[in-house]
Parts: sequence; structure tokens; C-alpha cells
Amino acid sequence: MRFRQIVSLLTTVCAAGVAAAQNPSAIDHHLRYGVRIADQPDIGLDILDRMKSYHVPGVSIAVIDNYRVVFAKGYGVAEFGGHKPVDTTTLFLAGSISKPVFTSGFLRLVEQRKIPLDADVNTLLKSWHLPESRFTEHEKVTLRRLLTHSAGLTVWGFPGYALGTPVPTVPQLLDGAPPANTPAVRNDTTPGARWLYSGGGMTIAQLVSTDVSGDAFPALMRKLVLQPAGMSRSTYENPLPTNRRGEAASGHEQLDTPVPGGFHVYPEMAAAGLWTTASDLARWAIALSRSYRGENGGVLSTTMAKQMVSKQVHQRPPFGNGYWGLGISVAGEADSLTFSHGGRDEGFVADMFMRPNTGRGFVIMMNGVAGGLMAEIERAFAEEYGFGAPPRVTRAVVAASPAKLGEYVGHYVGVAGNDTTRLEISVTADGTMLAFYNQASKRSAPLAPLGDDKFVGLEGNGAWEFERAERSGAVKSLATGNGPNRRVLQRQPSPPA
Repeated sequence: MRFRQIVSLLTTVCAAGVAAAQNPSAIDHHLRYGVRIADQPDIGLDILDRMKSYHVPGVSIAVIDNYRVVFAKGYGVAEFGGHKPVDTTTLFLAGSISKPVFTSGFLRLVEQRKIPLDADVNTLLKSWHLPESRFTEHEKVTLRRLLTHSAGLTVWGFPGYALGTPVPTVPQLLDGAPPANTPAVRNDTTPGARWLYSGGGMTIAQLVSTDVSGDAFPALMRKLVLQPAGMSRSTYENPLPTNRRGEAASGHEQLDTPVPGGFHVYPEMAAAGLWTTASDLARWAIALSRSYRGENGGVLSTTMAKQMVSKQVHQRPPFGNGYWGLGISVAGEADSLTFSHGGRDEGFVADMFMRPNTGRGFVIMMNGVAGGLMAEIERAFAEEYGFGAPPRVTRAVVAASPAKLGEYVGHYVGVAGNDTTRLEISVTADGTMLAFYNQASKRSAPLAPLGDDKFVGLEGNGAWEFERAERSGAVKSLATGNGPNRRVLQRQPSPPA
């Protein structure tokens, strides 16, 4: 099916699981809670309303069907309180989605220079060397292990550097030397022993690419991957050049507060430094898919692309339960084969999914960090295409009278976990349900009644239970979460003034 007809991200699915054709603009009104209420009409959510609820100023989406970007749209504004709209050309920091894009360029360099993927990185590095240790006596850190996060290295991620502050060189940050704000990248595990995510390892690969080529990293990536993939607006330049900052969204790490200067600087460019658009990332996913299929318009040889999108390392609990190819997460087989990656930088989040054998995929970029909104958008896509987000949970709710709901209305206070963070929640009646307002997140969300003083949060299937005093039977507290995450908030005599 052509996505032009079905980008509405359906509200109904026919028996064969194929969506009815609808207006593409319907995506604006058909986001999804994590919980579907049994025997009731489904609830469609307006994307702008949800962005306001989650305090996310701007969102950009691109959808791929039949190996083409068939739908792309921006929502909201580039900065909280501003008026510049987000559109399909607005630049966002891609966070860790920088890694697979870099990997495809790096693998092209590896092919060109005929470098074995299982080569010891210290035989390739010139400007810095990874110190040997007891962990590397018998097993070495190789390119393949760097790209599959199995090199046994430290430093999973990077906070970046505030604009205008000193930024370390790559050797400095790999050694944890001033002005680096992260520890040295070193082995704390034998290479090949297990999967362990390491942005530090990807940064070593970045240094290999520049040491081998002799080129500056942004120019090298432009030549190897951005231009071949048609990513004309994208760049690894950090900081973003002054003459391009007007194209960029500002990140929002705190509620309704732009990151000072708009963004952080990431000298760890391969790991976290790609500036791009949702449409450009979609074009990259298409290019990699074409390489995988042996078609024109790719960025790698078919042999190398198949290595990149193959299950090379098992990501085992407690770190997850999936598989990694070279620089990318891989799941499924045949038509369900999917490569994906998420991204998180200061004030930015992003997600990307692609099925190379069916030509369908999805990219979303946001300049606010509320994961709940990301999940709601992805659910709408997943219900159309069958991948991209876990299926929703269906719960049977009970009818509750206004008088019954009124028993729970009040203000509840407690602490979060083992620290002293104060949780304040106000509960109100909202038609046939309750709504709770979290003072810290400044968000309101619905609670549906399950009976016996129990409720379910429609956004994420969270458990909520009101507790009563033994003698009077009056509601005295509110418990949320399960197991070690269970929190009890005490009902206050009256709301604060």
C-alpha cells in the first residue's frame, strides 16, 4: 500500500490487518495511549495537544514506504516561547543515531582501504593508543567489537559541553584528561566476553577513521555517507557552524527551558554529534536498505551491508535481550527484519526504525525529552505497520459514579524512592475517570477505574491504588507502581494554598 493513502495511522484495522485508506493529515489526531479500554471506542489523541501536555516544543516525523519518504511533517516550534515553526528542514541533534550513520561511512572506508574488521585497533591508531591491560592479554579490541559494543570498554554515553566552554580533543576525552567531563575510555572487561554499550568505543572508531584517512571527521563523513545517502542538510560539525544555527531547533532538557545556547557540543561526533533532519535520516535508512538488497542508490557493498544488518552479538539481560549488528540494533527475520536505533542528547531525543526487505520505516525527532510522547507517536505507526513499538494493553474498566470518584479527589504527598525528592499529586474527577496532576512534571494524565479502589494509568498501564483507613473507611493514601518501585503518597487535609 502507498503510504500517501494510509499515513493516517489508523483508528480501525480490518480482519486481515490492513489499514483502511484515510487522509494523511489524520496523523495529527490519532496518537495512542498505552492502554486500550475494552468494549469502548478507541481514543484518538491530537499531536499538538499531546506535545503541550508533555512540554515538548517541537517534533519532526518522516515515514518511509516502498523505499521512499512519502510523508514528512514538522509540528510545534523550534524553541519554547518562540514563534519559528518546526518544519521538514529543521535540524535536530540525533544523539546516538549518530552511531549507525557513522558506522555505514566507516565501513565504506574500511572497504576502500581493505582493512579487516577483526584488526586490532592499536595497529591502526596513530594519534593515540588504547592502553593494554590484563583484559587485553589474550583478546584484543577490534573494529568489529567496537561497532558491536562487545569490546569490553567503559563510558556508555556523553553529556556534551555547554556552548562556549572548553572542548577536549578526541585523545583528551579518550584519556579523561581536562577539559574532558567523562572518565577515560578503558577496558574493564575482556574484549568479546559480553555486550556492553560504549559510546567510548565508538569514539575510538571515530579516531581510527581520521587517523587512517588523514581527513577531518565532518568532511570525511560528508564524503563517505552524508552525500551518497542524499543527506544534504546533515552535518557532523560540532559545534554547529554559526551560519547554520538559524536552521536548528533548541534542545529542552528542563521543562519549558531551552538549553543555554540552544545545544551542547559533542566532540564525540561519531557517538552523538550528528545534526540532521527526520527526512535525511529516512534517506539514510533507505540507502542502507538498498545496499542490503544489492540495489542502486546505496552507501555500501551488498556484502558489507549484510554484515552491518546481521545479528552479530547477543545483547543479554540485564542489559536487554536482543541482537546487534555493526553499529545498529537488529531484530526479526525475512520481511520482519528490522534495524533500529534511538538517540538522546542534551534536550533532544530521536528514534528510527527500518525494515529493509519491505521498504517501510519511520523516524521521529523531538527537541524535548518526554519519552511518553515518543511512545504515543510510535504506537500509532506500529498499529499501521506492525512494528516500531510494543503492542498496546487492553484493560477492562468498570463504571464509577461521580460520587464514587469524588471519594478519591484530593492532594497526595510522598517521596520518590530512597531520596528526599518530594512527590505531589493532585487527583480530580474527570467524567468517568480520574485525572492526576504531577506538580513536578506539570502534567495531567487519566486514570481509569478497575474496581476495589484500583485504577490503571492509560498512558503507560501503571498501577494506582487508593488505600483506606481501617476504622473510618476514608481514603488515606495513594500507592503507585509495583515491587521496589512502589511509592505511597499520603492524602493531605486540604490542597496547599
